[in-house]
Amino acid sequence: MRSTPALRHAVCLLLLVAAPLACGATKHSATSRHPSYRGRVMCGYQGWFRADGDGSQRGWVHYGWDGKFDPQHVTIDYWPETSEYAKTYPTPFKMADGTPARVFSSWDQSTVDTHFRWMKEYGIDGAFMQRFFGVTRTPESRAQGRVILGHALEAADKHGRAVAVMYDLSGLEPGGDCASIIQDWKELVDELRVTSRGDDQPYLYHRGQPLVTIWGVGFPDRPYDIRQIGLEKLLDFLQHDPEYGGCAVMLGVPTYFRTLDRDTTSDAYLHELIERADIVLPWMVGRFNSTAEGEMRRYREQVTGDLAWCSERGVDYVPLVYPGFSWHNLSRHEFKKPAPLGGIPREGGKFYWSLVHGAVDAGGQMLYVAMFDEIDEGTAIFKCSGSPPVGLECLTYEGLPADHYLWLTGQAGEVLRGERKLTRELPER
Repeated sequence: MRSTPALRHAVCLLLLVAAPLACGATKHSATSRHPSYRGRVMCGYQGWFRADGDGSQRGWVHYGWDGKFDPQHVTIDYWPETSEYAKTYPTPFKMADGTPARVFSSWDQSTVDTHFRWMKEYGIDGAFMQRFFGVTRTPESRAQGRVILGHALEAADKHGRAVAVMYDLSGLEPGGDCASIIQDWKELVDELRVTSRGDDQPYLYHRGQPLVTIWGVGFPDRPYDIRQIGLEKLLDFLQHDPEYGGCAVMLGVPTYFRTLDRDTTSDAYLHELIERADIVLPWMVGRFNSTAEGEMRRYREQVTGDLAWCSERGVDYVPLVYPGFSWHNLSRHEFKKPAPLGGIPREGGKFYWSLVHGAVDAGGQMLYVAMFDEIDEGTAIFKCSGSPPVGLECLTYEGLPADHYLWLTGQAGEVLRGERKLTRELPER
């Protein structure tokens, strides 16, 4: 009989009765201030922006191409609103009054603190901290990767928000495996104490266990074969290792994971992996692109079908929502051909709210927002400027306040928790 999350949980409870240390001997604290993902709205958090002079010694990262940040190399489609940051950095761009346009750096503790303060102010529960595979490869890269995660843990604790680690397999090459993630998780637990800060700690738990995400499983355009990269070993380690295991696992998979077609590998092995997990997160950015009735009905039907499929297998499911999409400037460099600016229009928040409505109306009990700070691909919900630098081809929030999408995300949380009525219409402030 295949082990399911529900069965594993039941076995663990039985073992606790028979031998109290059997399920509690890991290095993790027994619980958390955030004991379950249910009823929570969590955001993806890249934390990858670097500025020249910020001390990271990396120059311009994710603002521009090839380490340069100027009109010929810019890769962002929104300009951040920077008036509330303690530290900002001048750029080659100019504002209308001739002063240098400035940006933040994710490397700074004060930046991360500002972001988590916004989460608290607008009622957003927390963030999944993206940890790309390349970060896990060497002791040096792992140590550098702990800096911003450490900032996030401190800021989340200060502001009462939740944090969880999301490993992204992007960068894993053919012939490689996931072994370095195992080493990285050990170091996070031992050196950063990511899950052992007491029972009132900020780390997000689910089903009574620390929640860890493995993202990038089942995408056919990836160079790796999911049968050959050691995923079963990684899952076994995270779930069952006597010291570092005892974790709940969320798998980030393609939209059509259930039917194994379109954006998903046809290999049914993906379903075997999902049945070993605790939560499924489908990546839906770009798969739904307008507020047209038929498009939103298709989204709701997708979520409804996924929820039923996962329920039959004892796996939880989190719908993904996003405010829009645009990678005009990034695509000029990434694909040598610019994509349209504002490829999936936000419509003043109507697109975002239509997805929220569909997800909650279908029965979703938790939400994943893509993304908090992603201005490269135009999915950011944090504060963006209505007055970008002169001559820069980018988007704004269409005359709406800089905090419009933070506020809407907080409203989504209230709807999810039953604190306000779910409506098709966009909420009014």
